[in-house]
Amino acid sequence: MDETALYLAPAEYIDSDHPAIRDFAATATRGAVTPTDRAVALYRAVRELYYAVEDLSDLASFRASGVLAAGQGYCVGKAAVLAAACRASGIPARIAFADVTNHLTSPRLRAAMGTDTFVWHGYTELLLEGRWLKASPTFNSSLCKKLDVAPLEFDGSGDALLQAYDSGGRRFMRYLVHHGNFHDVPAKFLSAEMLRRYPGLDRQRVAIEADAAARA
Repeated sequence: MDETALYLAPAEYIDSDHPAIRDFAATATRGAVTPTDRAVALYRAVRELYYAVEDLSDLASFRASGVLAAGQGYCVGKAAVLAAACRASGIPARIAFADVTNHLTSPRLRAAMGTDTFVWHGYTELLLEGRWLKASPTFNSSLCKKLDVAPLEFDGSGDALLQAYDSGGRRFMRYLVHHGNFHDVPAKFLSAEMLRRYPGLDRQRVAIEADAAARA
């Protein structure tokens, strides 16, 4: 299988053949003519799903259709939705991972994790005009407003990785280590590894937006 065909194929967690994913992609890209137009529309639609840390012992939190049904998810789940919706729209896509620091996380999440370093942060890579571009649809616009950072935009011409600084020039996110890209979400590994690294997150669901509002 060539690379383009591989990254158009559905997978267990990037389930681009799921009817809900296909409907979501069709609705989001209505009126979009080019692959770049479709990619930008899909990025914005996925970005606006609420960002929340789900129960990481529940593998549905890593599956694109499960995140879409919940209407919210954390970085890996949202990246899976974007990859699945792109594949459903004829755009090759894959998921990639990096360790990052988040200096403006909510007090509740920081307490549960015991650190501001997030391992295995997930983002999406899209193939547009022969180039693999990185896009991170993690933080929805209303959450960004509460965190005092501009929403991350993606225009299909370059990478859109998480914001390094907030609107006041304070450090926001920093990429530490890149772990490469994958055809599908390694969900069982991620669930075990995240709970090993952050035992305080066991079976927790953290509504980041509510925490950010309380902090503000």
